[in-house]
Amino acid sequence: MRFKQESTHLTPEQLLPNQSTPLKKISTIQIPPPTPPNPSFQYSTELQHYLSGRSLLPDELSFSIEDLHEHYLNGYITYGKGLNNYHCHRCGNRKKHLFARFNCFRCQGECTYCRNCIMMGRVSECTPLISWTGPPPTSVNLTLFDWTGTLSKAQQEASNRVVDTVKTNDNLLVWAVCGAGKTEVLFQGIHEALSKNKRVCIAAPRTDVILELSPRLQKVFPNTSITTLYGGSDDRHEYGQLVLTTSHQLFRYKRAFDFIVIDEVDAFPYSYDPTLKYAVEKARKSKSAIVYLTATPDSQTQKNCSSKKQNHIRIPARYHRHRIPMPRLVWCGNWNKAFEKNRIPSILKKWTLQRLQQNKQAFIFFPSVKIMEKALPLFQKLNPAIEAVHAEEPHRKEKVQKMRSGETPILLTTTILERGVTIPNIDVAVLGAEESIFTESALVQIAGRAGRSAEYPKGDVVYFHYGKTKGMINAIMHIYSMNKEAGKRGLIDG
Repeated sequence: MRFKQESTHLTPEQLLPNQSTPLKKISTIQIPPPTPPNPSFQYSTELQHYLSGRSLLPDELSFSIEDLHEHYLNGYITYGKGLNNYHCHRCGNRKKHLFARFNCFRCQGECTYCRNCIMMGRVSECTPLISWTGPPPTSVNLTLFDWTGTLSKAQQEASNRVVDTVKTNDNLLVWAVCGAGKTEVLFQGIHEALSKNKRVCIAAPRTDVILELSPRLQKVFPNTSITTLYGGSDDRHEYGQLVLTTSHQLFRYKRAFDFIVIDEVDAFPYSYDPTLKYAVEKARKSKSAIVYLTATPDSQTQKNCSSKKQNHIRIPARYHRHRIPMPRLVWCGNWNKAFEKNRIPSILKKWTLQRLQQNKQAFIFFPSVKIMEKALPLFQKLNPAIEAVHAEEPHRKEKVQKMRSGETPILLTTTILERGVTIPNIDVAVLGAEESIFTESALVQIAGRAGRSAEYPKGDVVYFHYGKTKGMINAIMHIYSMNKEAGKRGLIDG
């Protein structure tokens, strides 16, 4: 898209009667100051709901250029630069190798675009990002809080800190062990924000987490408009007072939220992609609160907590007041060589047969898909109902559901299931725990799959290895220190 630059406003090429008028890419234009909203203009409430708090490409809007421009001239939307000087204003990318040039039909010349966020539609030098500058949608403050559960002592302390963070527009890290009940800790803080007509966002790394949270929160806040966003979501046209979203969808928001929760802040992709941190900052209002949730903060974050550079609170115990099961280290020899000879390492085979005989479900984590697929038929000789799952598995959800329902006795998996899956009564094994993919964080998360249920608070966790690593030792020390702290604070029984 090209524009005619005038002293007070821009005019899109499509609306100019004289095509000989000099036209410019928006990346080369000095953007005029926004026009104050015209109070006598009857703006589109549909456009208001769709665009408020967002920054979108024209192709993402189902409105004609004539309608959009009329709102622009009356001060209800702005045209902003999508990209200039190797800076993407949607995702924040500044890495030159993540830009490319192409022959652009729209601006009739060579144009640079951002490859980092191309999966969300192309942002280029001639692409405007359109934002709403009129009033936000009004919401009647009838927030109902329908939750009758109780919090543990540690949960209540964390909940109070979350509420204070919302009230003071501060930041807080909630460092809570796997199975501590982090979602329940958020309820009072969310209610505090919604009751003050504040807009709330919860961002998580995976779609399945968002889909699981949505019905839970709708039940707790039955009168609140909740939008659930992920790739291909049906809610993408909706304005929600409470927005549940995968991390990448935040690229589309701008100064939208008064309170943001970042779940699993240590997990991929948030911990690996600096542009997602940019997206979070762009999506926040200038005065806003942010809460980070994690069970396994990285070493730098742990240091910041120790030195009091990071506001934080720890929940070292699970809600059911039982210790987190301590992992065992078991040497299993050259397990890779065993599979090359088409046999399961003997000690792992024995462990697996014990689970089958005891009718006890189990996860067995593998360091790679290749090894797991080679191992699967060998395990199926022990029991044909044993299944395997990985990130690209087309029937992943169905296989996990069969595990939940008890149809599958043992599920072989990669680290894809290290988080977010809860089976009430389960044992856990890691094969090749010395492999680099099994970091301290991954091993702690994997151990956290066991003993999560109040009915079944115990479980066997085994790191089968061909040599101890720092990651394995650190993971065990991490869990030990949490159990020790929980004991000192009187948060566990026995």
